[in-house]
Amino acid sequence: MYGLERKKIVGEDNVYDFSIGNPRSTTPQVATDTLKKLLDEDPVSLHAYSVAAGHDEVREQIADYISKTYDYPASPENIFVTTGAAEAIASVMCAIAVEGEEVIVIAPYFPEYSVWIKNALATPVEVMADPETFQIDVNAVKAAITDKTAAVIINSPCNPTGAIYSEQNIKDLSAVLNDADHKIYLVCDEPYRKINYGKAVPWVPKYYEHTIVCDSASKTLSMPGERIGHVFCNDKKAFDAISGSARALGHVCAPVLFQRMYGKCIDVQPDVSVYDTNRKLLTKMFDELGITYVDPQGAFYLWAKSPCEDFVQKCMDRDILVVPSDSFGIQGWFRIGYCVSTEMILNSMLAWKRVMANVNN
Repeated sequence: MYGLERKKIVGEDNVYDFSIGNPRSTTPQVATDTLKKLLDEDPVSLHAYSVAAGHDEVREQIADYISKTYDYPASPENIFVTTGAAEAIASVMCAIAVEGEEVIVIAPYFPEYSVWIKNALATPVEVMADPETFQIDVNAVKAAITDKTAAVIINSPCNPTGAIYSEQNIKDLSAVLNDADHKIYLVCDEPYRKINYGKAVPWVPKYYEHTIVCDSASKTLSMPGERIGHVFCNDKKAFDAISGSARALGHVCAPVLFQRMYGKCIDVQPDVSVYDTNRKLLTKMFDELGITYVDPQGAFYLWAKSPCEDFVQKCMDRDILVVPSDSFGIQGWFRIGYCVSTEMILNSMLAWKRVMANVNN
């Protein structure tokens, strides 16, 4: 809201808004063409309800993609189509956690995790990531596990750090969870999986049996407003619980037109070139300005160290809008969303230089 108000006062081109993770990349043409083609079908059948878990054809398309892409057995019975990843995670939390239980989150983390955990009447337990690499601190996770731990949530590539958890990191975490005295679910939030810069994103179910994957088209197909995604879960008891909790939360079926598009486009790879260009521009500029940051391996966020205590306010004074790190459960950093126009980044450079001149003086 602040950004919108400032734009009305000083003009849209004079506000450098890096605060929102709204995809800038163009929606792939195949997705648009698929929607157009679907609209030529019989409208009565096209817009009719699907079963709650989603159209059988769509679930089969998603399962086939998982099986072929990750060399991992998946069937339609493992897929629950959702109204985006938000509904997916909210439903999963209500399914696998009960009042009094705990869910471990790796800080810094997407703040809505805490909301969804608390909505399930469970308690979020923050475990700090490795402060140098922002990989999962497996020993810290081990120390945080109690007899109340129901699940661990991970997000790779990570919002806000851009880190991709390595295969070894996932193996080490899996070993810790396997050694626990009771079943602990590992919930993987993966809307940024396909937005990476050459580093592979491990398919976690290969390493840990009790994994639940939540995904969506928001970032991959640049359709955040259309709210379509899915849950993959190969644990029948948990899957049935997810179906029940989704119903209790008001889920009837995900939008059927976008279900059909989603299934047909599940294998589409996004064009990450605009994000990569922006990533390189920003990191080069920060190198020159002396701002410390974590080199982003995926997603479209730059996680940087605040050069001074009131740095975010100094940025606001120059109409640069970034997100302070306390929103993500950690102090002393800030997040930039570089899913913006390259032109805006170029135009913001003078303002960044003025901010840093103020800091250095």
